[in-house]
Amino acid sequence: MYKISTRGQYALLIMEDLAMGDGGKCIPLKTLSHRHNLSVKYLEQILIQLGKAGLVTGSRGICGGYRLTKKPQDYTIGEILRAMEGELAPLSTFENNTVFSEGSRFFWNDFKSTINDYVDSVHLNDLTEKNQAFVGYDYCI
Repeated sequence: MYKISTRGQYALLIMEDLAMGDGGKCIPLKTLSHRHNLSVKYLEQILIQLGKAGLVTGSRGICGGYRLTKKPQDYTIGEILRAMEGELAPLSTFENNTVFSEGSRFFWNDFKSTINDYVDSVHLNDLTEKNQAFVGYDYCI
C-alpha cells in the first residue's frame, strides 16, 4: 500500500504554516525550522522542491524567507503532495501487471481515482481554517 513520505507530510505542514502567515510576508527558514523542530538543511530541501513546483518563493536578505506564490484557497492538497511524492497511487505501476484480473484492475483504478479526487477537493485554506478553529483549546495544568 502506498504511504505519503515524511517529506510529503512536512511539506504539507510547512505550506499550512506559510498559509497562516502574516499577509504574505516571508517567514525565515530558521523560524520555520524552529517551529517544526526540523533541521534547516532538511527543511531547505523540502522548500527547494516546493519552489521548483512553483508553490513557494524564497528571498534572501534581512527580510528574507519563504512565502506562498498564490492564495491558500488556490492550492489543492493534491498538488502539494504531488510536488513531493509524484503520482498518488495506491500501488506502483499495475497497468501492465499480469497478476491482476480485470475486476481487480477496475478496483485499483477506482481506488486511485477516489484518492486523487479527494486530495484535489481539499484546499490549503480548508486546513488552515480547521487549525484556527482549534485555537483556544490549548491549556496547561
